[in-house]
Amino acid sequence: MAARFHDFGKYDPAFQRRLKGDKTAVDHSTAGASLLLQRARSGPQTWVAEVLAHAILGHHAGLPDATGSEAARIRRIENFRQRDPIPPEISAGAEVDLGRLVPELLAKIRPGANSGFDLSLFGRMVFSCLVDADFRDTEDYYDRLEGRKHDRDWPALTETLPRMREAFDKKMSGYVPDSDLNRLRAEILSSIRAGAKLAPGLFTLTVPTGGGKTLASMGFALDHAARHGHRRIIFAIPYTSIIDQTVTAFRDLFRDIGDLVLEHHSSIDMEHPGQQGRDKLRLAMEDWAAPIVVTTNVQLFESLFAARPSRCRKLHNIAGSIIILDEAQSLPRPLLMPALRMLDALAVHYGCTIVLCTATQPAFDSSQLKQGGLPLAGRELAPDPTGLARRLRRARILDGGQMDNDALIAALGAVPQGMMIVNSRSHALELFQAAQAEGLAGVVHLTTRQYPAHRRRIIADVRQRLAAGQPCRLIATSLIEAGVDLDFPKGWRAEAGLDSIVQSAGRVNREGKRPLEDSTLTVFRAPDHPPHRQIKPLADAMHGTAARLGYENLLETAAIRDWFEQVYWRSGPEQMGQPMVAAFKFAPSGTDFPYRSTAEAFRMIESPMVPVIIMIEDKARKAVERLTIADVPSGSIARELQVFTVQVPARARDLLLANGHARFHAPELRGDQFCVLESDGLYREDFGLWWERADYLAADQSIIG
Repeated sequence: MAARFHDFGKYDPAFQRRLKGDKTAVDHSTAGASLLLQRARSGPQTWVAEVLAHAILGHHAGLPDATGSEAARIRRIENFRQRDPIPPEISAGAEVDLGRLVPELLAKIRPGANSGFDLSLFGRMVFSCLVDADFRDTEDYYDRLEGRKHDRDWPALTETLPRMREAFDKKMSGYVPDSDLNRLRAEILSSIRAGAKLAPGLFTLTVPTGGGKTLASMGFALDHAARHGHRRIIFAIPYTSIIDQTVTAFRDLFRDIGDLVLEHHSSIDMEHPGQQGRDKLRLAMEDWAAPIVVTTNVQLFESLFAARPSRCRKLHNIAGSIIILDEAQSLPRPLLMPALRMLDALAVHYGCTIVLCTATQPAFDSSQLKQGGLPLAGRELAPDPTGLARRLRRARILDGGQMDNDALIAALGAVPQGMMIVNSRSHALELFQAAQAEGLAGVVHLTTRQYPAHRRRIIADVRQRLAAGQPCRLIATSLIEAGVDLDFPKGWRAEAGLDSIVQSAGRVNREGKRPLEDSTLTVFRAPDHPPHRQIKPLADAMHGTAARLGYENLLETAAIRDWFEQVYWRSGPEQMGQPMVAAFKFAPSGTDFPYRSTAEAFRMIESPMVPVIIMIEDKARKAVERLTIADVPSGSIARELQVFTVQVPARARDLLLANGHARFHAPELRGDQFCVLESDGLYREDFGLWWERADYLAADQSIIG
């Protein structure tokens, strides 16, 4: 029904003239919505019509709000009806049977306080189907017209699953249970895979760092999909640094089968193309049709709450997926309730299995999180999480008190190998420069100042240094603490939430080859770099837990439970985003869905960050050169360039552009999508992009000719 009426406005005689060359803009997205709303009877038929109306109104401009702005649904419909240009005989001849759609809609709504949220998600799914089909239809037209074939075909998971399971089993058989740790990992894997026979839905997977969660969760997903017919496997990860590692592991695992893994984080904005018309419509925006998708929490959840067509077109491909939500504890507290409601609705209504995978399982169970948790009782995949925490403990946590930069550099200099994790890129850079000035050997800096492909090489080098016993002193931000396979003798961590402390401790004595008493993570307070306002309450709760139970017990499940109790259980629903859920309302008279304003409000990262492409490596340079070739889709180039992209504050990129250090490449074709660093000197091999120097003029720019 959405497809039939989305372009009903093209019956406007003005649009017919446009097809013959007239340049006058024509609104063709309102007529179909207006017609359906006029034909709807009261009650459920009104809901059906309004769900369809939102999709039709937004199939170019994005999902609208029902009320509250000039672009709101009600105002658009009223303005259109005052001047309805569609010939009345055409409108009269349109056959609309909304009654037969009511059962489909009602099947996606549960009674209760969250029914409006359920209905709004049904609207998002219809919208996704419509805009993806519209994009594909247009792409197919121009492909035929120009004799091109779009590189968009992925094998179905069901087709490749037998070979994927064989590859996985072969990989696992290569691990020899030659130590207590490896035998425990094999036990964990066996237990998790046994859970694949359980009915689809919500699961928890609580395994301490070093227990093999990533591969074990993939084993579960393959077995579960084979039994229940899921369409794809989506891994959502909090940090791009872990994406690098995870994508590499999965591509190596399935190398002999083919290209199965789509790596998609939010590096390059695909919403602002250059030329209009077919160049814009030819863009290969991501639709997540791959059998395995590795993405970020930001990309997953912001897409699920988005309003823009390009970000929403993937949603119907999320239906029927297995979603492994790695490091589930990293979901931001102010958005927790809408995030949990979304996961619950995907599991109940859209055939998804969702695994909350973490070393520090948050209190998301409805019996604990009274404000709106998930039905997780009896759905733990790991064997005895409390016992695992004790058996896998390989480090001790110490209280370092207050430590300024001099004290931190002295501590790092006293050990040949150690890591130091801080809360900001600026603090990491200060410490790195201080360590260099002190002449410390083997100092390595790792932050998101470096593009992902560069970080991969740095991590590989760190791993090699550690194995060879060479000096290695790593200074990093939190991107290193979760999921990155490194094993340091000692570590220091700036005060943060207990979940971050536990994750950091997982990088100390990871393989259990050193004595426990010598393997320490020291938690410190940095007087000149207090925690950000989002981190401070989490750090305060951590100090509270430590005061009650002792630093030496912070790795116990009792401590983690105590900390989450302070962070979540004692917060009111307003502090966890419940108003964002309650804002989606409907009554017999109709719906009130604030799609657009919710998309603007649901931001997992507060500060706006924008991409800058670093064109130092040959592969990046060749991809940038292809931007000038009109026939090459922007989407395929964007996928190549995301591993050469650094996210910077918007104001910093503006300075880079203003002072000639960066420019948009091929703007006549690509608009302002591809900002490329022109001054290579601002990118340093040792610490990445130095955007703080963006406000100086290059030497050749200061010469008056």
